[in-house]
Amino acid sequence: MKIVSMTPIKLNNVRLPGKNIMPLAGKPLCQYLFSTLQSVSTDLIQEKYVFCSDEAIVPYIPEGLTFLKRDPVLDGPTIRGLQIIESFVNTVDADVYVLCHVTAPFLKKESLEGAVRQMQTGKYDSAFTAEMMQDYCWYDGKPVNYELTNIVQTQDLKPVCVEKGEVFIFRKEVFTKYHRRIGLNPYIQPVSEIEAIDIDTPEDFEFASVVAQSLFKKQGAAQ
Repeated sequence: MKIVSMTPIKLNNVRLPGKNIMPLAGKPLCQYLFSTLQSVSTDLIQEKYVFCSDEAIVPYIPEGLTFLKRDPVLDGPTIRGLQIIESFVNTVDADVYVLCHVTAPFLKKESLEGAVRQMQTGKYDSAFTAEMMQDYCWYDGKPVNYELTNIVQTQDLKPVCVEKGEVFIFRKEVFTKYHRRIGLNPYIQPVSEIEAIDIDTPEDFEFASVVAQSLFKKQGAAQ
């Protein structure tokens, strides 16, 4: 089973220009995910690609990851993520694709590897990361995971799965047949609240900076 990773990245972001290489607690944002991917064994992911139209990203790419230049047209504001995936799938042949995003800097190696290992079992056609929310949840004006006449303690609530965009893993036929990232039988990889942080706006970046600095302090204190 050939498994490859794809990290799409562009340098002309609209909401937060240049965010993917902006320093987050002293380190370029993209290098958080790049370092995580670099640490994953090639027994799990045989080839790891950074899919970008701008060669200016190359100095940020560590050993073990490969720059793959994509058409600049894919950087356009009206381009959808599925179009970028389609271009990659048509360029790089594999049995399983691991789609990762640098906007999720706190994704743990263990979470990524756990999802890939589940795909290797052959039980699932896809996988994705999700935060399990064990709280009183509502949708469309109605409670989702509890009854108004039977309010239980939060620890007894059924968790609600909230899809996150850190990682999507799918067999090639899932995309070629259904043209989507999640198949009919997905594995859901739980991630923590911190891992679920995704950066889109300046406010997101500011919050992530505070989290990163706090994590670095804890790591320094533990050493």
